Amino acid sequence: MQFQEVVEAEGHLIDSHIMENIFDKVVEYSGRFEVEEFRIGRTNSEASYLRLKVEAPEDASLQRLLQALHELGCSAVDAGDAVLREVERDRCAPEDFYSTTNHRTYMRQDHKWLEAENQRMDAMIVVARGRAFCRRLRDLRQGDRIVTGLRGIRVAPESKERDRLAFAFMSNGISSERQVETAVRQTAALVRQTLDQGQKVIVVAGPVVVHTGGVAGLSSLIRGGCVQAVLAGNALGVHDIEAALFGTSLGVRLADGRQEEHGHRNHMRAINAVYHAGSVKQAVESGRLGSGVLYECVKAGIPFVLAGSLRDDGPLPDTITDMNAAQDAYAEQLKGAGLVLCLGSMLHSIATGNMLPSWVKIVCVDINPAVATKVSDRGTGQAVGVVTDVGLFLDLLSKALVSSTPGSRP
Repeated sequence: MQFQEVVEAEGHLIDSHIMENIFDKVVEYSGRFEVEEFRIGRTNSEASYLRLKVEAPEDASLQRLLQALHELGCSAVDAGDAVLREVERDRCAPEDFYSTTNHRTYMRQDHKWLEAENQRMDAMIVVARGRAFCRRLRDLRQGDRIVTGLRGIRVAPESKERDRLAFAFMSNGISSERQVETAVRQTAALVRQTLDQGQKVIVVAGPVVVHTGGVAGLSSLIRGGCVQAVLAGNALGVHDIEAALFGTSLGVRLADGRQEEHGHRNHMRAINAVYHAGSVKQAVESGRLGSGVLYECVKAGIPFVLAGSLRDDGPLPDTITDMNAAQDAYAEQLKGAGLVLCLGSMLHSIATGNMLPSWVKIVCVDINPAVATKVSDRGTGQAVGVVTDVGLFLDLLSKALVSSTPGSRP
């Protein structure tokens, strides 16, 4: 094999199975490897180091292999500085632009490594004033200098640290009540840990929160100071308000599960009531809206973002119907997040996961196991799935975190 490159990787390579994935990837791409150096970390915090010579039968195969290894944290030893090219037109990147992952990314300029700020997947790296920034394609402007190719780029995949709080439910779906309670206890510990570290806990919620009776549990978490923002779509807002005003969800009585006579119009009555008040906040302040998730958000002074979609009825006056503006509003609230709880919304869970760096933990709760799988398959590898009823999960989580004293902290 005539084509070769020497790469290196550093981190918790054994604990996180990164090293075996590196070896498997070389074999998968019909290459060969030779370990030139390996140093194992000797303490909980000390990282391991791997230096590896990889070979391939042709240059094109080697480049594909290097691309695959790059995503596992391998970078060329003799990489040199990153190659920068100038954007010639707004929103038009050079063809060979570097596309980011959600892992910590560093680029080398003037023989110094710069960490890319605002890390997210599927972005470009813009370099300005001695700093590097992740920027979306639509935000590129003429004259921006962006990274192209793979040279001078280093990716650091999120590792499973030896002393990290472990998830017992990471490998298997949850089916029994005993396992759900275990997942709840560990999620509660994660919430406490996140708040103690001064980071935010964000909830991404679908209307199933209302349909499954999860409003009381989520409301309790908001009152208890366990949630710093709620991200959702128009449907969560509409059905939350419908339940608060009329006791129904999709026209079905929450008290006994029976269809309310003429209940099909209740969601439109809820939207109409908010329009009469002017906004959700004004509906709360006027006394028209006296309970529910959005009511608790207003009373607690925490932000909520409702992103619109093509199928929305109304929508509510608070719903953001410009998709770019809705994405920006989500991203703004996700700054400083340490934990995101995704509750019964595949669309918004995937969208949120795509905005997050890999070191922000995600707990994805849904009765359908395919939801958590799809979130992970789309690049959000840090998502942990809990397969259970969302209403049950919220009820147990609120009891685990919030005492009977109103306004208490976990």
